[in-house]
Amino acid sequence: MPPNRPVGARRTPARPSGPAGRGAPLSRREPGARRLQPLGLAERDQRNRWGLAFLITLLVVVVGKLVVLQGVDGAAYAQAAANDRMRTYPIEAVRGEITDRKGKVLAYSVDAERVTADPTLVSDPTRTALALTTLLGVPVDELVEKLTRKGRYVVLADEVSTDVTDQIRELPASTQAGLVFQDDPVRLYPAGAVGGQLVGFVGKEGNGLAGIEQTFEDVLAGIDGEERIEVDGVGNPIPSGIDDTQPATDGSTVQLTLDQDLQFVVQQTLDAACADEATATASAVVQHVQTGEVVAMASCPGYDPGSYNTTDPDLLGNPVLSEVYEPGSVLKAVTLAAAIEEGKATKDTVLNVDGHIQAGDVVVTDAHDHEPIDFTVTGILAKSSNVGSIMLAREVGDATFEEYLRRFGLGSTTGIELPGESAGILQDSADWTESRAANVPIGQGVSVTTLQMASAYQALANDGVRIEPRVVSSVTAADGTVTDVPQPEGVRVVSESTADQLTYMLEAVVGPGGTAPLGEIDGFRVAGKTGTAQRANPETGSYAGGGYFTTFVGYAPADDPQYVVAVDLERPTSDAEGGQVAAPVFADVMRYALISGGVVPSGAPRPDFTLTVP
Repeated sequence: MPPNRPVGARRTPARPSGPAGRGAPLSRREPGARRLQPLGLAERDQRNRWGLAFLITLLVVVVGKLVVLQGVDGAAYAQAAANDRMRTYPIEAVRGEITDRKGKVLAYSVDAERVTADPTLVSDPTRTALALTTLLGVPVDELVEKLTRKGRYVVLADEVSTDVTDQIRELPASTQAGLVFQDDPVRLYPAGAVGGQLVGFVGKEGNGLAGIEQTFEDVLAGIDGEERIEVDGVGNPIPSGIDDTQPATDGSTVQLTLDQDLQFVVQQTLDAACADEATATASAVVQHVQTGEVVAMASCPGYDPGSYNTTDPDLLGNPVLSEVYEPGSVLKAVTLAAAIEEGKATKDTVLNVDGHIQAGDVVVTDAHDHEPIDFTVTGILAKSSNVGSIMLAREVGDATFEEYLRRFGLGSTTGIELPGESAGILQDSADWTESRAANVPIGQGVSVTTLQMASAYQALANDGVRIEPRVVSSVTAADGTVTDVPQPEGVRVVSESTADQLTYMLEAVVGPGGTAPLGEIDGFRVAGKTGTAQRANPETGSYAGGGYFTTFVGYAPADDPQYVVAVDLERPTSDAEGGQVAAPVFADVMRYALISGGVVPSGAPRPDFTLTVP
């Protein structure tokens, strides 16, 4: 029996005792097994060559990749690594100031900061949130939510005072990790509601949304800069790292033609008028005659730009230039100016005026029906005769009369540097019906803004030359360069002779026998005109129940005009005439303008007026 062997042990056949093939027993093959032939020399060489080629190819690929990484793309990868350490933060330009004509500040910005974070660098969001919640006035859960967001930039709070951010900077470094402070100035309006509708306001993003803030956005905003700094792994600046700063260019200061003191008086006067329950709204504008400069512009109710976000949106406009109304009899000065300029009459021309006149399918009457009266043209204006005004307009002709209306600025915007201005409504005369042709000369069937009427009277006060109203005096850049806003060139509307005659006639309105004795001012001669017009009822689309607009537009001193004042009151429950309601408001405003402006009282008494002839 053969000796036992471990399981799985390999059997080793006996070696042949002699040379191969000699006396050696034939090996035995299992049925079907293939005999393995030993490799020949050529075959072994070929296999070695293939292996060597593979190794060489692999080496070339690896070396080539290293060359690309270190030589060709090395700079790019190094730059990418550097960029990963860089943080870019905006540097906000300081918004420019807005001042009145005397340099009193109406709007300015104070230093504050926006607190932001890079969530990827905040090690413990909860700890950071707990440290910031009281300082920022933001709930902990809201801060945690922001500090755990994806991304590398999140705003935690805007307009944070520098006192608060200084306290945050004193927190432990681990708590501050990832926090970034950016300039975020706060816009303040020290005068409050005084001039608010004209100055306007800025929105949450710091852009002007109304008034001068909107119109002069590009000038006031300046140009933002940016700072790129290199930080370490926890977001702290590397002292010797890259610090590339592009400084901001601060905004320019815009100086207005507005007089803050006069503006205050105008608003106080309008507020007193609006305190009367019969007056819903009131507007006024004060213009300098020789320059067209607006020195005051206000409406009641107004608003404080600093609280615009809690103000009724309907009050955020500027009614002086956006709200339109039918001017009523104040337009008669333009009607009579056209007649005189066209040679159809003079201030002394006498017309036999009846108490009513037919106009198509309607009859137009004077305020009080009367038998025929021989009015002078001065008397027609002083007594505000509808019939006499229509008679003179018919002498001029519809097309020519429309041309004069447009010369005086009706039907188009004035060009003032403020947003939201309305052009009013002036239909082409070719489309006028006979009744419309009779209504327009007396201020009905046409719509205007308070600013448009002030501008029309400015032309009469300025010897017949109309100058576009403006409200900006100059712009001062951050480097101190001052650019004065050029005064617009005047456009002659009527001759100096016609303007002088209108001034004489408008004085008669305020004089004895006129419709506006309440517009008188002690020591100064006043030229002006009242107006009362029905207000359309938006609910019915008719005049029924719509109330009235009462107006007064005038200038003083009549012998040397310096200021134009236009006043408009909306009275939904009263039909009181402009001479009773608007004229006193005009007088209060004009009186202060003349005195504060240092205007010398009139040196001669007003003339005597002939209104009717026997």
